[in-house]
Amino acid sequence: MTTNYKIRMTNQSNNCGQHIMVMSTNKTKIALVNTPLEAATHHPLFPPLGLAYMAAVLEQNNFEVKIFDCPVCQIDHEKLKAELNSFQPSIVGIGSMTPTIESALQSARVAREVCPDAKIVMGGPHATFADKQILTDEKAVDIIVRGEGEETILELAKQSPELQKVNEIKGITFRKYNQIIQTPNRPLIEDLDALPRPAYKYLAIEKYKITGRNLLPIMTSRGCPYACSFCVASQMFGARFRGRSPKNVLDELEWLRDEYGAEGVAFQDDTFTYDKKRAFEICDGIIERKINLPWGCGTRADAVTKELIDKMSKAHCNETMFGVESGCQKMRDALKKRVSTEQIENAVKWAKEAGMFVTVSVILGYPGETKEMLQESLDFVRRMEPDDVWLCHATPYPGTGLRALVESNGWKMADDWKIYNTMNPIYEDPAFPAKEIAQMRRDFYNKFYSPRYIVRQGVKGYVKGNLYSKMMARTAANYILWRAKARV
Repeated sequence: MTTNYKIRMTNQSNNCGQHIMVMSTNKTKIALVNTPLEAATHHPLFPPLGLAYMAAVLEQNNFEVKIFDCPVCQIDHEKLKAELNSFQPSIVGIGSMTPTIESALQSARVAREVCPDAKIVMGGPHATFADKQILTDEKAVDIIVRGEGEETILELAKQSPELQKVNEIKGITFRKYNQIIQTPNRPLIEDLDALPRPAYKYLAIEKYKITGRNLLPIMTSRGCPYACSFCVASQMFGARFRGRSPKNVLDELEWLRDEYGAEGVAFQDDTFTYDKKRAFEICDGIIERKINLPWGCGTRADAVTKELIDKMSKAHCNETMFGVESGCQKMRDALKKRVSTEQIENAVKWAKEAGMFVTVSVILGYPGETKEMLQESLDFVRRMEPDDVWLCHATPYPGTGLRALVESNGWKMADDWKIYNTMNPIYEDPAFPAKEIAQMRRDFYNKFYSPRYIVRQGVKGYVKGNLYSKMMARTAANYILWRAKARV
């Protein structure tokens, strides 16, 4: 790796052909790939925060970086091949989630074809927990980055292209002499304030619009002290909550508004209000600085108080999502969701009284659930009358306690990773057929998204000004139209 030559200006284009000027003092090039989507998604696209953070750290250390943001820029594998061939990076970093892992592996093959000397690196939740399987089955992948990626990708870049001391880099899994080697886990980043802001300049940020609004993400904390059996958050980012300082968060909110024209913000923390004092301070700062952006967040019913909900509302929080998971206490215990029915009812009531758009999530068909238990959950949700409901099929992602449980039961699981998106049954519980669960899910939504619902959300959105209600009024109308067409 050569670093001792004159500073030069590189006319570098991002994935969608827009040009930016990047100062570079280092010949080593790193490509970061948000892999193509092989099927239409039912969820809005958000900028790839993980890649944007890694790009920022690499740029800060004078590496030449380019993000290929394939989904939003409609880049397929053939176009990705041409782009990588033109750029010729020393490292190709590919992010992946479970539903996109097959596309990520195809991206690795494409990269290997046109960049034969590059190191192909893969990260993300799926790769973290299926590292040995990926390296065994896919020869195009050289290295897996496990968990947090910023410091690891930087160490790989500093050793590139030789990687002579790769075994000294913590938090990776790699292949050597046909053996799979896991280095020790990397210590978590203690001071999140020290990270640079995500390098959105490498993305076509103007393409990320939801119902015409520029809604951008922010992550203000990492780590989850809970250990729900269906989730890997505490394994990916640690079981200890690490929060950025309120000032650091507020500065980024202003930056998103002033530099990137954010018209709304989505807090992507696992539990935004875990540290209630910090949440109060962030809300106070939003009010004092007049950061007049609508925002939404996810949290737990046992991590809020009425006072905090009221403060969030005054700070322009339009939407809160509560992980209810079940209306049956026995099932919540099985899910290791340590929250009571009373806490859920109170949290939803407080948020509705504050004028927020309230979303709840429910997991369907977890092992041990009966038809009667699931009906209890659905009835519980209907009584609370939230603004939206995420009915998620229990999905045994790699690394979860749920997957280990399904395996121990000897139940057959789908091997098509693309359908691991919470909208499809993945395994068959002999005591509760998957098609019955799917039918109960359809029946719920057919009743929930009604003309009355559209009117209620329309009033809340267009009269009272709630951004999320506006979006859901349109979504529900489209759902009803889709159902009507399906009957024809």
